[in-house]
Amino acid sequence: MPEPEPLERLVAEAEIGRVVARYCRGIDRMDLELVRACYHDDAHDEHGSFSGTVDSYLEWVAPLLAKYDATMHFLGNQLVEFDGPDAAWVETYGISIHRGLPDAPHLNLSTGFRFVDRFERRHGEWRIARRVAVADWSLRHGPDDWWPLPEHHRQGRRDRSDAVYSVREDGT
Repeated sequence: MPEPEPLERLVAEAEIGRVVARYCRGIDRMDLELVRACYHDDAHDEHGSFSGTVDSYLEWVAPLLAKYDATMHFLGNQLVEFDGPDAAWVETYGISIHRGLPDAPHLNLSTGFRFVDRFERRHGEWRIARRVAVADWSLRHGPDDWWPLPEHHRQGRRDRSDAVYSVREDGT
């Protein structure tokens, strides 16, 4: 099956990268509508102890995310290998940092991960058709390892009151 032309390839790679970045924003801000929009309706996700439909994944991940005071995902290398003009296998490296709620310091950890994704372009839009989240390593952080942020610093929020939404909506 022929690959996309060079310019189409660059555009597709950028669009795929944006989907993965939006997924991370959605998880970190607990914006599950944004996460859902990254997947095709019939997508399958294998994530840790979970394996199933994207809607079942969202039901599974929501209470897990609620156990954290903060999460942050950093994306690194991304390799896109096309399987024709409308499909691609994508491997994305990343590091996620999780801070448990004060009563759950055992959840303080950083993990090196990879998303191994099957992306498909349907109706002109690239989305995840299948995801396998692979954990490569994990480090636990003690409760005293976290430096308290000064109160006068704008701090990240895990909802739509976060600066990424509020600054864009009202300019403040």
